[in-house]
Amino acid sequence: MLENGSEYLQVLDQVKREIAQARTRIAVGANAEVISLYWRIGKVLVDRSIYGTRYINTLAHDLRTAFPGIKGFSARSLRYMAKFAREVDSEFCSSCCKIPWGHIMYLLDKTEPNASRAWYVQATIDNGWSRAVLAHQVESHLYERQALSGTVNNFSRTLPEPESELAQQTIKDPFIFDFITAEQSRSERDIEELMVENVTKVLLELGTGFAFMGNQYHLTVGGEDFYIDLLFYNVRLHCYLVVELKNEKFKPEFTGKLGFYVSVVDDVLASAFDNPTIGLVLCKEKNDVVAEYALYGIDQPVGVSAYRLGDELPEDYRDVLPSPEDLQQRI
Repeated sequence: MLENGSEYLQVLDQVKREIAQARTRIAVGANAEVISLYWRIGKVLVDRSIYGTRYINTLAHDLRTAFPGIKGFSARSLRYMAKFAREVDSEFCSSCCKIPWGHIMYLLDKTEPNASRAWYVQATIDNGWSRAVLAHQVESHLYERQALSGTVNNFSRTLPEPESELAQQTIKDPFIFDFITAEQSRSERDIEELMVENVTKVLLELGTGFAFMGNQYHLTVGGEDFYIDLLFYNVRLHCYLVVELKNEKFKPEFTGKLGFYVSVVDDVLASAFDNPTIGLVLCKEKNDVVAEYALYGIDQPVGVSAYRLGDELPEDYRDVLPSPEDLQQRI
């Protein structure tokens, strides 16, 4: 038995951390080298205008013969490499080197070489999305709903940087709850209960870092009972998110009740280490001008977004969104 067991355990813990961090750095570095190699091979094929099926098949066969223990050089992979080099310049390739090749192949198939593809690459890096999560985000038009969001909020005025920017990135418009149908959502409580039953899907739609704290979350203020529709906590923002759910068009008075809940959560639940609580009115529809005026004099960070149910999606969403069964398989 070691004389100083406590000191030994500290040393062991530190060494284990160093090894784990080194393994992560090695893995990231190895992935970057592989992606860079694939781009360079693709560049050779593009520069020499090599696209024919017979030529690519022969090249794949000869590469497997030359490097029998190395995978990743099938004819299909070589075609992706050529497309990668054709659609991605060397500068953007450095960003792509930070995500797996499977993610890149998916983005080459499902996105155009424009701002949306660059956005999904960066979002994958920032959030550590798996390929299944990336697929869900692309298929649910997250870029259009978040980066080009029509959400109305006052975050830039009520939150300091970088919290305001992170909050902007978190709130999207509309939120898509495709696992709920209009027939199932006769009341706000119906929608709320279905969201709780499918909380994993709700968290996926909310985005990275959210934890579900409860629905009809009980608060006692001045001896009276109050209940928050939905309460979440975001570990990236280090703050609570209070959601006021409305199965109707936005009304200015909704922000008053929400502001009350935000104040109470800040005072009762939030610690000295938490950032200001964010409030979100989630409603059936909204008039942006009315919502902007409603938030004009509010000093708390509050946003207003609409939501769409599964059978209420625009036509261009319906064909590409995964079914509830598909989504369940990805979780």
